[in-house]
Amino acid sequence: MRLYRVYYRVINYPSLTRIEVMIVLGIESTAHTIGIGVVTDKEPYILSDSRRVYVPPKGGIHPRESSRFMSEVVSDVIKESLNQAGINIEEVDAIAVALGPGLGPCLRVGATVARALAIYYSKPLVPVNHAVAHIEIGKLVSGAEDPLVVYLSGGNTMITALLGGRYRVFGETLDIPLGNFQDTLVRELGLAPPYVVNGIHQIDRCAEGGKFIELPYVVKGQDVTFSGLLTEALRLYRKGRARLQDICYSAREIAYSAIVEVSERGLAHTGKDEVLLVGGVAASKTLRKKFEVMVSERGAKLYVTPPEYSVDNGVMIAWTGLLLFKHGITIEPEKAIIKQRWRIDRVDIPWAST
Repeated sequence: MRLYRVYYRVINYPSLTRIEVMIVLGIESTAHTIGIGVVTDKEPYILSDSRRVYVPPKGGIHPRESSRFMSEVVSDVIKESLNQAGINIEEVDAIAVALGPGLGPCLRVGATVARALAIYYSKPLVPVNHAVAHIEIGKLVSGAEDPLVVYLSGGNTMITALLGGRYRVFGETLDIPLGNFQDTLVRELGLAPPYVVNGIHQIDRCAEGGKFIELPYVVKGQDVTFSGLLTEALRLYRKGRARLQDICYSAREIAYSAIVEVSERGLAHTGKDEVLLVGGVAASKTLRKKFEVMVSERGAKLYVTPPEYSVDNGVMIAWTGLLLFKHGITIEPEKAIIKQRWRIDRVDIPWAST
């Protein structure tokens, strides 16, 4: 198997075979969340999940401000997670960290902390791809085995599935991700931040009572694009040519329908009989209903990552790190550099069976 040499090296720890219960601590810091999770390879698997989320006072996420927030709270989050797990750092077998993709200043916080812990406590360091982690935690908590994965978040929008030892991309956004589109729209409409209130995105709140109006619907093959939809929605609002509720409702319906269309093509192309929704946008009940109709017509089964694990968290990094560590993959701390655009289809998946 060819490994992604920039990050990976294969090790052969004699101690791995002697570890009865493996424990891995994971660090997530790719955007607005600093998350620390501790997992084990025995049920119940998840030992702890601690996180803090940076919420900007206005506008979108500023990487520098988010990273400063993370630096201030990361020590407390680590202590909290270890206390929840009922262990101390010496009992951890490996440290896993998200090295990309993500925002550079934020990624550096997690990488710096992970390198320090690995060196000071003489622990193996495991490099984790953030996108792969979203998928693997989704599979763990949902029970999906070999699904077509629909990954929808603020920074990513793609249709992917395991094939030949890697997650292959069968469709993606050509411009802005779905989550970024939604956040930008409600922010420019004066509805956010915060973007999510009591688990409901502001676009869903605004869409209540809305009626459908014509807006651009753009699907190119198996890819989607949302910039034209965003531009036209904001143009109509600023010129006073449509009600706010109608704009939110129509923009949401069009964006979600485009995602369902390319997902159905991916399902037909791969021949999978499972669909797994992962990423923060997967929490949308409206999106889930659309997918339920589609998979029913295709004779497939739908799995949805629970809201607490569909958003960024340290548990997903720890769990994916555990899978990698079991297959002998670590990295020297001095080589653990971040990669903001680390694509999912450039990562070998050693536990893949398809």
